[in-house]
Amino acid sequence: MSKSIYLVNTRADFPTYFGAEMIGAMGLTPSSTIADLAIPTVAAMAPRDFDIRLCDENLTAIDYDISTDFVAITGKVSQWGRMREVARTFRERGKTVIIGGPFASLCPEAVADHCDILVRGEIEEIAEGFFADLKGGCWKDEYEGTRPSLDLSPLARWDLYPNDQVLLGSVQTSRGCPFQCEFCDVIEYLGRLQRHKSVANVIRELDDLYQYGYRSVFLCDDNFTVARSRAKELLGALKEWNLKLHHEKVTFSTQLSIDAARDDELLDMCSEAGLIQAFIGIETPNMDSLRESKKRQNMGVNLVDQIQKFYDRGIMIVAGMIVGFDNDGYDIFERQYEFAMQAAIPIVTLGSLVAPAATPLHDRLKASGRLLADGSEVAAMPWSTNIIPQLMSQDELLHGVRWLANKLYSPAAFEERLLRFISRVGERRDPRYLDQKANPGKVSLRRVEEGGKEVVRQLTAMGPREAQMAYRIFGAVSKKPQVFEYAKAALFHYAQIRYMYDQGHFWDTRLAGETRPF
Repeated sequence: MSKSIYLVNTRADFPTYFGAEMIGAMGLTPSSTIADLAIPTVAAMAPRDFDIRLCDENLTAIDYDISTDFVAITGKVSQWGRMREVARTFRERGKTVIIGGPFASLCPEAVADHCDILVRGEIEEIAEGFFADLKGGCWKDEYEGTRPSLDLSPLARWDLYPNDQVLLGSVQTSRGCPFQCEFCDVIEYLGRLQRHKSVANVIRELDDLYQYGYRSVFLCDDNFTVARSRAKELLGALKEWNLKLHHEKVTFSTQLSIDAARDDELLDMCSEAGLIQAFIGIETPNMDSLRESKKRQNMGVNLVDQIQKFYDRGIMIVAGMIVGFDNDGYDIFERQYEFAMQAAIPIVTLGSLVAPAATPLHDRLKASGRLLADGSEVAAMPWSTNIIPQLMSQDELLHGVRWLANKLYSPAAFEERLLRFISRVGERRDPRYLDQKANPGKVSLRRVEEGGKEVVRQLTAMGPREAQMAYRIFGAVSKKPQVFEYAKAALFHYAQIRYMYDQGHFWDTRLAGETRPF
C-alpha cells in the first residue's frame, strides 16, 4: 500500500539577511531569494510509489488539513521556533511528525520531544531503509545518517517546487570545510573532510535548473574554493557549460573564504565561469579576535587589499561580520564601521557572536560559566546572543551592535559604500555580461524578478534620504552600465535589511546620526 509524505521547510522565526520577506509584505507574490534544496532533494530519495508534496513556507502557506501519512519538517536554528509550532499543530491533528535537518542534527536533545521520528545527519545512505520502515509501519524513534559520497545525492525534484517564485536556483557541489573556526557549526554537522560531487552530476543539476527557468544559481557549498585544484576543475567545466548555452547565460554566487584571493588564477577562473557575487566571512578586523576564534585563514593579509582582488575581476563581496569576541572592547563597533567603509563592501551581514550547539566555542564558554541558560537555541542575529561577553556587558554589546547596524545602513553610509564599490569594481568577465555586450537586447525577466525590481522602485517611498540615495546610485550606474546588476542586487538586499531591522525593532534613525556608540 502506497504512503504519503508532506515535506515542509518552515519560514524563519524572523526576517533574515538573505530572505525576501519584504516582497510579500508589499502585497506582491511571496518570494524567496534562494530555492530551498533540502525538501526537493529528500523528495527525490522517496520511492516512486510515495505520494509526495512539498511546502516551502516562504512561498506557500502550510496546509494543516492535508491528507497525509507523514509530515517531515526541516530547518536551521533560525527556524526552530516555527518548526516547533508547526510540529505541535500537526501532532495535535494526529499526524506522525518527522524532524530532520541541520538543527535536529546539531541539537537532537532539544528536538526529540517535539516529533515522533528524529533524523540526524545526512540521509542519502539510510534513505532506502528509512522509507521502507515508513512504508511498512515499523519505523524507529530515531535515525542517524552518515557522511556519504555526494554522488549518492539524487537530482532534486524541482518539478514539485514553485520555481517561479524564487530568484536563485540551488546546487551543492561539496559539503564540509577543513578550517577550524571555533564558532562554526558546519564542521560539526558536515565534517572537516570536504566531500565533492562529480563534475558530471553538477552539470546535470544545472541543466535541470536551466530547464525550470533559472538564470542565476547559488552554489551552496560551505566553502566553494577551499580545495583549489578541485575548484579549478569545476570552474573550467562551468565556464564551458555556460558558453555552450544557446539562450541566456547563467551567473553564479557562492560562499568562499578570503584565502582564495591568494590565487590569481583561481579568481580569474571564478570570474570567467560566471561568478559575480561571493559571501565571505570576514568576521572582524581585530586580529586578536581572529586568532582567538581560530579564523587563521583571515590572518597575515591586508583584508581590504584582498577584497579589492575580487572587485578587480568583477566579483562583488557580501561580508559576514561579528562583534562580541572575547578580545572585542568598546572600540570594536567603530573599527567595524570604518573597515566596512574603507573596503567598500555594500552589504554586510552583522551579528553578535553566538555559540552554537556542538561547537568548540559552546563547550569552552559552557565550561567557564559564560553561556546563558537554554542558550543553544539562539541564531546568529544582531539582537540576540547566548554568551556573556568578556570586555563589556550584554547591554553594552547590544547597544553597540545596534549603533553599528543603524550606522552601516543609514542611507548616506550605504550610498557611500555602494558608490565606492561602483568606482572600484573592474570589468565583468562572466559569460552573461560578455554575451549581452556583444549582442545587446532586452533580457527576459521572470515574474519573481519583476517583483525584485518593484522592491527597488519602492525604496524611494522610505523617505527623502532614501530617494536621494537611489537617485545618486542610479546616476552612477548610468555612467557605468556594467554595474547595473550589482546595484540592483545591493539595493534589493538593502530593502530587505531595512525591513528585517524594522521588524526586529532594531531600526532607530537617531542612532545613525551618532558619531560614536558610547
